[in-house]
Amino acid sequence: MSPTQRIDSADAISQQRFKYYDFAMAAFVVILVLSNVIGAAKPAQVDLPGIGPFVFGAGILFFPLSYVLGDVLTEVYGYARARRVVWAGFGAVVFMALMSWVVVSLPPADGWEGQAAYEQVFGVVPRIVLASLIAFWAGEFANAFVMARMKVWSKGKHLWQRTIGSTIVGQGIDSLIFYPVAFLGIWDTGQVITVMITNYVLKVLWEALLTPVTYRVVGWLKKAEGVDIYDAETDFTPFSVKS
Repeated sequence: MSPTQRIDSADAISQQRFKYYDFAMAAFVVILVLSNVIGAAKPAQVDLPGIGPFVFGAGILFFPLSYVLGDVLTEVYGYARARRVVWAGFGAVVFMALMSWVVVSLPPADGWEGQAAYEQVFGVVPRIVLASLIAFWAGEFANAFVMARMKVWSKGKHLWQRTIGSTIVGQGIDSLIFYPVAFLGIWDTGQVITVMITNYVLKVLWEALLTPVTYRVVGWLKKAEGVDIYDAETDFTPFSVKS
């Protein structure tokens, strides 16, 4: 294929081997798992000069990077391959939750005094896991769908509109599902609403701030892979792993 050849059907290159697709998938899965292990359940607070206490979910520090990678994957490799990555991430989070439950449930050895702290950090709360899985699944697929459809509508122009627009939709769905399902009744209602809104705004701002990086990565990958995929003839069902 010639450099950056336009492809209107993912099926046309279903057997194409890409140089960096698997690395992008691995990065996506790692960021997703880490965001669920060390960030999702902790509300953090910083004092901002002139504003006062500012509460946000600690996962905001790196979870939005999964949406940035999702945008890159959809833009460069098309919806079908992005869908495959979403399912890989979904499976990884399920496995992480299962193994966390198994390890925490194992009886500690005599003399080990870290069980309580271990349970507090790595203990699996079924409600939070369920909220995370549903929110991730719905948000990521909405993000990929909007990204792919906007690319066709805009004829590939104005990448920044697609990345920010898809994040507004995807992160909005993610936040509206995750925080109420995971924490309503556990945290104060006001805290749930505050963290949900602030995290949503911060996620969208993260996407906007990282737009120049997204442009560079997308441009480099398209040139390296030699294709520019438009999902004009794509089956957008999320219930498939066909690439």
